[in-house]
Amino acid sequence: MSKGVLHHIELYVSDLEQSTEFWGWLLEELGYELFQSWESGRSWKLGETYLVFVQTEERFLDVPYHRCRVGLNHLAFHGTSRQHIDEMTEKLKERGVSILYTDKHPYAGGENYYAVFFEDPDRLKVELVAP
Repeated sequence: MSKGVLHHIELYVSDLEQSTEFWGWLLEELGYELFQSWESGRSWKLGETYLVFVQTEERFLDVPYHRCRVGLNHLAFHGTSRQHIDEMTEKLKERGVSILYTDKHPYAGGENYYAVFFEDPDRLKVELVAP
């Protein structure tokens, strides 16, 4: 066990099936493995850290997620290289995932910051960054 390493993140989602399709593919592309699966949730694990996705109860679905409200803004993952970012960008496009900031891609984070920015089915911003 490593002191301070993130243990897990739990995200409530509006449609578990859609989120499982999106996040399962993405996380497995990044080396995560399916860790847990139950009726209302799934998790994927890499090393000591796992990400959990849970179906939000119907009574809490009236206010949709927005990253500019109080709470989580985005999740950023390490890529292995600029080529990896380019390959993942093409795979995301093939899957119909909208790429954000296309006018500045892949330098939307600045001239020395090579990344792809996109959204999950609930519009949570996701970032994949080259070293």
